[in-house]
Amino acid sequence: MEILLTIFVTFFAGMGAGLGTGFAGMSAAAVISPMLITFLNIDPYMAVGIALSSDVLASAVSAYTYHKNKNLDIKNGLVMMASVLTFTVVGSYVASLVPSTTMGSFSVFMTFILGVKFIVKPVMTTKESMKDISAKKRVLQSLLCGVLIGFICGFVGAGGGMMMLLILTSVLGYELKTAVGTSVFIMTFTAFTGTLSHFAIGGIPDMLTWALCVIFTLLWARIAAVFANKAQPKTLNRATGIVLAILGIIIMGFRFLN
Repeated sequence: MEILLTIFVTFFAGMGAGLGTGFAGMSAAAVISPMLITFLNIDPYMAVGIALSSDVLASAVSAYTYHKNKNLDIKNGLVMMASVLTFTVVGSYVASLVPSTTMGSFSVFMTFILGVKFIVKPVMTTKESMKDISAKKRVLQSLLCGVLIGFICGFVGAGGGMMMLLILTSVLGYELKTAVGTSVFIMTFTAFTGTLSHFAIGGIPDMLTWALCVIFTLLWARIAAVFANKAQPKTLNRATGIVLAILGIIIMGFRFLN
């Protein structure tokens, strides 16, 4: 019975995380962690480690799918990734100096709001209009936005994927598919870094739960990424918005249960 419960919970956790990753570059930790903690009573630190490790392959296969369809900005993605990783450490250090806050809940609420935003006001930027911005200006924007995203993620402890998607589409003016592709590309490396640190400190998690989360997240991320790259912009906006809004509601529900 316990094994069946593990399979059931990890399947739906992986489905939610995979769809969020493939459609919107969302971190698997936002979905998997609360489900493992709530329904399987897994230690929170270990649950985050499992979620981050699930994120690595899911983000990598999503990034590959977006790259294959020419929806990935690797050059500026590398610039943003460097500043994100650096200032995540800075933000984490600053957070250790101030009283603990409940700002982590903000990222969950932002997931829901961002989902509604994509449904009500779709991102209809085209690749042609993206080329109007000079390469030098784009690199500088990527660097500065990476600093902001990294600091917030380090300080709050969550919301990296959502922050990247919001800034890439709203501030940097990316077309939605390129924004998601670039986001999952960056998330592959940030999740890998987080996984190593979590497992080095907390040890290896339950192998069955870990393996099932990785497999199910990877499967659904691949399905979502393939669909997203073939979809029309308006359809993709609606699908992304619906997935984010539903996941936001579910995660807020899990937090309420805790």
